[in-house]
This record gives sequence, C-alpha cells and structure tokens, in this order.
Amino acid sequence: MRAGPVHPAFDAHRCDVYFGDASALYAQRLLLTNPDRFVVLPEVISKEPLGPAVRQGDEQWFKIMRWTLFALIEGEEMGITEKNAATLSENGTASQKRFLGVGSGASTTMGLDPKWTYRVLSTVGNYGEIFERHLGKESPLKIDRGLNRVWSNGGLMYAPPAR
Repeated sequence: MRAGPVHPAFDAHRCDVYFGDASALYAQRLLLTNPDRFVVLPEVISKEPLGPAVRQGDEQWFKIMRWTLFALIEGEEMGITEKNAATLSENGTASQKRFLGVGSGASTTMGLDPKWTYRVLSTVGNYGEIFERHLGKESPLKIDRGLNRVWSNGGLMYAPPAR
C-alpha cells in the first residue's frame, strides 16, 4: 500500500505493509491509532533528496537559502552549535572565527552582514541540531539521521568550500 493519508485498512490491521518516503512514513505513523505498535524498517530502498525550495525567478533568495543550508552543515562539521557560537566567535580557532564573520576576510557576495553565519547558527543551531529537534530523536518522529549525517560521520551531507 502506498503512503498517503494513513489508510484505514492499515490502521485496522487488514493489510501488512505500508510504504513510501521514509520521512512521510514517520509522520504517517504518528497518525495511527496506536503508533508504538508499528515500526519503520531501517532499510533504504531509494534515496529522494529533500531540501529547501524557493519560487522560481528569485535568484538572490535562492542563493541565500542554498548558502544558509551549507552554513548549517559546515557549522556542524566545525563543532559550532547554538550554545557555543558566541564563545567560538571570540575564542574559537581562526577558521571558526572567520566562518562566524569575525576579523578581516569576513565578507559576503550576497549582500548580507559579514556575521550572517553567526546569526543563523546562534539562533537555530547547526544542521544536526535542527535535524534532531524537528525530525530526529528529540522530535515526535524519532527519525535516525542515517545518510543525513555529515560526510565525516558516515553521511552524505557536506558543504562546498565558501570562496
């Protein structure tokens, strides 16, 4: 049975399998009468990348959104979190400080304040923090990060170098 709104036959145990995109399955599971009686299997049979979208024709907003996602990922790789961003902007490594917009060399071609990465990370946290809070173990969905981990931790997430 394909994922959509939870099918009454599945919820009533008149069919054995319900399939679809993993994130949709976790969300649908919450709508079942007794969600704890069901499990989303860990096997991945396809990869469908999901990410932010913007309306066509707004290239500036597209660039800001794309580089914000990259900053969230890079922030996680650098160990910058919502809680330590302020400390690292003052006492971090040279690359952490530069990334957070401190000192010379902090510039942007997007028309944003040089400390925009600091503002993003200190407000919402890095990619891992956001994932865990909204999709992962800290959320009602409890999705395992799996391939959504940064590349250095066995996942597929990485940010290109910012130049």
